[in-house]
Amino acid sequence: MENDKRLVFGIHPVLELLKGSAGDVAEVLLVSGAEGAGAKMVNEAARQCGVAVSHVHSRLMDEMAGGKKHQGVMAQVRGSWILRMPDLLQRLVPGRAQEWILILDGLTDPRNFGALLRTAEAVGIEHIVIPKDRAVGVTPTVVKASAGAVHHLKIYQATNLRRAMVSLKEHGYWMVGLDLQSRASIYEKAFPDKLGIILGGEGQGIRPLILKECDFHVSIPMAGKIASLNVAVAGAVFLYELVRQSKPLTKPGTKR
Repeated sequence: MENDKRLVFGIHPVLELLKGSAGDVAEVLLVSGAEGAGAKMVNEAARQCGVAVSHVHSRLMDEMAGGKKHQGVMAQVRGSWILRMPDLLQRLVPGRAQEWILILDGLTDPRNFGALLRTAEAVGIEHIVIPKDRAVGVTPTVVKASAGAVHHLKIYQATNLRRAMVSLKEHGYWMVGLDLQSRASIYEKAFPDKLGIILGGEGQGIRPLILKECDFHVSIPMAGKIASLNVAVAGAVFLYELVRQSKPLTKPGTKR
């Protein structure tokens, strides 16, 4: 899908899009004859935001969604999901006492990516960095798996992930890599307030060159016979340990 023809499908993702970025929505599409409560909610939300609503045949929406479940609801969005690394460096606030940046090294599964975006948004992370090559981008499946979280995040693509980490370190950030082989537990380490959190791709984990650039490595203790966790699960465990160590989230939807 071209960057100027982004698609978001599914009732909840489209509602979140209208809630967070209605100005980016070119048009909302509904399956002709759809009368369910979800479709009515989307139709009303779009009209309240001044977004055009069109009705299309279910076969056309099936084709546009590539066979994925769309629940009879789709939105066409202007522009690109992806920002550039210089954009991130310009957005950093020098005086901010605490900030976490999630850095993903080579994730290829869109559902894992979407799940991590959902968790990142839940714990108050705003900035996500991904590599330009050999990694999943922000696809409609990722948007749906994120449950709309992608609309509240800023995602940056780095041509050279190691160089991006170096730039962040120059801005006062420490880099921690979640590494299965590390002897240091996430529960034993005290983490700096300004932190880049690196998670590796499925299977290979963090690449050696990226792992070498980390200031320290930590792992999640495993007591069972299975040697590792799914990256989305491991990332959620780590992020909520950071929340526990820093400051509990006391109000749903409130960011630090």
